[in-house]
Amino acid sequence: MTRSIAPLLLCCALVACGRPPAPTSAAVPGAATRPAQAVQLLTRHLRDNDLAAFARDAVPPALHAQLETAWQQGHSRWPLDELPFDDRLPGLLSTLAAPGAEASLQRGFDRQFAGAGLQIRGAAASLGLFGAQYIQRQGDYSDDERQHYAQLIQAASRWGTRAPLADRGRAHAAILALAVAARRTGLASPADFRRLGMDASLQRMGAFAAVFKQALQPYGLDLDASLDGMRVSLQQQTGDSARVRMQYVFVGQDIDTVVAVERIDGRWYLGDFLRHARNAVAPPAPAAGRP
Repeated sequence: MTRSIAPLLLCCALVACGRPPAPTSAAVPGAATRPAQAVQLLTRHLRDNDLAAFARDAVPPALHAQLETAWQQGHSRWPLDELPFDDRLPGLLSTLAAPGAEASLQRGFDRQFAGAGLQIRGAAASLGLFGAQYIQRQGDYSDDERQHYAQLIQAASRWGTRAPLADRGRAHAAILALAVAARRTGLASPADFRRLGMDASLQRMGAFAAVFKQALQPYGLDLDASLDGMRVSLQQQTGDSARVRMQYVFVGQDIDTVVAVERIDGRWYLGDFLRHARNAVAPPAPAAGRP
């Protein structure tokens, strides 16, 4: 099955920031002993494309061990679960890694989207409208997440209306790079994620993320620049709870949001990540009984 790289890049721009970890460029020690460091530590790992380290430091050790077990049993792919469309990730990698995928995807792009800038810009504008409505009305998002993601979706939508997504040369180069990177992951099915386990899978996904970032840059979307430019400040702290403000620029738009962090055994963690990780290892809800 062929897929166009143009809408793929637009959707992946949203995916990359869909449940966005808070970025900053400041160096921090190996453990978040202050509220702002909970943001800074995870950002450093994202900047380094070290997703295994991100998973290690985003949750307490005991919860991390539970997540490893759930991953091996096929019940969870956290922190990849943080991404919208995470259930489609194996399929995306499989499509990119298939023999002859480069030529097939490039032909698909040429047939459907090459030179179709007007239509793509219209789709990007619609994505901004309906994506923001979805974030406000659906999903298990916290108020902080809704406020943050609405800003990101609007910024990505505006980027999509002016980015050269219909450019054939850029698309062909991106397809080639992503296909090679997808093959290197060895992650073409849910079974591959289970077989390799959490750390090894995330290490391979980190290498794919690095190539993915590079593929976006010719379209004017520099995710690492957003990470490097983050400003983080403590807004409020009461005991083991705190609020941290994040300010950064994403595709030319100022993003300003606040996240909750909490302290567990002397270390600080982002509250929303903790909530999602706990949900990932929670026992499934019992099926409704029959009369």
